[in-house]
Amino acid sequence: MRYKAGLETRDRIIGATRRLIAAGGLEKTTIKAICEEAGVLPGSFYNLFDSKEQAVLTVVRDAIDAVDPDPGREGTDTVDDLVDAYIQFLEDDADLASVYIRIALSGARDQELKGRVLRHHEGRVARFASAIQRQYGDVSEAEAHRKAETLVVGLNGVALHGTVAPGFDVATHARALAADVTAPGLSDQHAP
Repeated sequence: MRYKAGLETRDRIIGATRRLIAAGGLEKTTIKAICEEAGVLPGSFYNLFDSKEQAVLTVVRDAIDAVDPDPGREGTDTVDDLVDAYIQFLEDDADLASVYIRIALSGARDQELKGRVLRHHEGRVARFASAIQRQYGDVSEAEAHRKAETLVVGLNGVALHGTVAPGFDVATHARALAADVTAPGLSDQHAP
């Protein structure tokens, strides 16, 4: 019974942290605000988390995991699978998508967050590059990486636009971006 209560409290704290980051960013997400939003005492917070940063990192990890169509890393995902997972993430969980964007934009001030965001970005680029090479076998590794980097950066821009402009057609723009980036004819000679 005690374990279940602890899990429920943890879930309330994570939910409160997510909502606060989505609404006001990291600066307005304080332990006091988290506890008030979650309806818990600070002692309960500290029984589960060492710091605000630990709660925020848990939310970031959840956001990163939510974007992955192939969490087992079996290597079977296609570019469309990866794009569709990102679209679903943005459309189905607006708060978590907002957290994801806010953390990516503001995490540069916190070295641990910055490292997580950068590692996640590099991992997504590698996943897209791998999918591009599987789908388009005649693409060099360098070209696949360049296309993947362009696609991931572009998807992040689509996500940002979708976060700040309700009604923006994220799916159509994300799919068009993927089609443009993976279209034949873009070659290494145009790479910087």
